[in-house]
Amino acid sequence: MIPHEVVSHMVDGATPIRAWREHLNLTQEEVAKRMGISQPAFAQQETVAKPRKATREKIAAAFGITASQLEL
Repeated sequence: MIPHEVVSHMVDGATPIRAWREHLNLTQEEVAKRMGISQPAFAQQETVAKPRKATREKIAAAFGITASQLEL
C-alpha cells in the first residue's frame, strides 16, 4: 500500500524515492548514511525515475518499506 501523501508528492512531480523520503521526514544525508553511501550519491539516485532493481531494494530497506512500494 502507498500512502496518499506519497502519491500527492508524485503528482507534484517528485520521483517515488523523493516522495517516500519526504513522507518519512528523512534527509538525503540520513538515507545515505543508512545505505552506506555519500549524500551526493543518494541525491543522484533520488532523481532517477526508475532505478535498477538492486538500487530500489537498497533504498527500500533504508526506508523500511518493500521495493515494490517504490515501483509506480
